[in-house]
Amino acid sequence: MPTNRYGYAHFSGAQLKIMQEVVALGVFVPFAIFYLKEPFKLNYLWACLCILGALFFILRE
Repeated sequence: MPTNRYGYAHFSGAQLKIMQEVVALGVFVPFAIFYLKEPFKLNYLWACLCILGALFFILRE
């Protein structure tokens, strides 16, 4: 994985994986809502907050 090659010196594997999920969901959710016309549900917001919480906790020192 190219990201691992460039980022592994500074980030751990777990940190890279959480960041990958944040980026993937940040791209897919707007695509699903606007292009695929999926209805927005409040559960999506709570799930997003959980993922951002995971990012916060895994990146803090």
